[in-house]
Amino acid sequence: MFATTNQDTAVQLLQSVGLTEAHLSARLHTLANTDARYLKDLKINVSNAIGAASLTKKEAYLLALAVAVNEKHAELQAALEKLAVQEGANEKEVAEIISCTSLMNANNVYYRFRHFLDKEFYTATPAGIRMSIMANPVLGKEFFELVSLMVSALNGCEMCVTSHEEALLKHGTSQQRVLDAVRLGAVLKSLVVVL
Repeated sequence: MFATTNQDTAVQLLQSVGLTEAHLSARLHTLANTDARYLKDLKINVSNAIGAASLTKKEAYLLALAVAVNEKHAELQAALEKLAVQEGANEKEVAEIISCTSLMNANNVYYRFRHFLDKEFYTATPAGIRMSIMANPVLGKEFFELVSLMVSALNGCEMCVTSHEEALLKHGTSQQRVLDAVRLGAVLKSLVVVL
């Protein structure tokens, strides 16, 4: 059994992303038993990332949802989808987050391959990957690009990160908004590790 304050911190962390005490994992138990400092830091990091001033709550929860989809965490995905809906997201917007995350996974693998090899044949040959959802996204082009950038950063695709960041700046997106989205992705991925 761990100290009540550490357990409270773990539960508050879970609640910040729509999960309940029933989702206390063995990893969270270990942290609560031995390393309350990191648990407190993680709780603050998640809270700060979701509360970033450059993102609306709806946007923050949709970005977080993309992380849960990307990291294949079904319970977190369901909880974040519910929070996003409570903030005004609709079924089409949620579906677009799932679609965008899936598309970026294909693009990230393909474009990392091209970048790693840097051979003319591979770079000159069309990708052959259909991307029609990018033409007229439900959530708007700027936010679609922001999600694409964050997922590409999670997946470590330099070409995609560079391309989406350039597109965002052309849309007039502030560098602070870009940084906040990527920070949210990084922090939520670190949360998934302990869930």
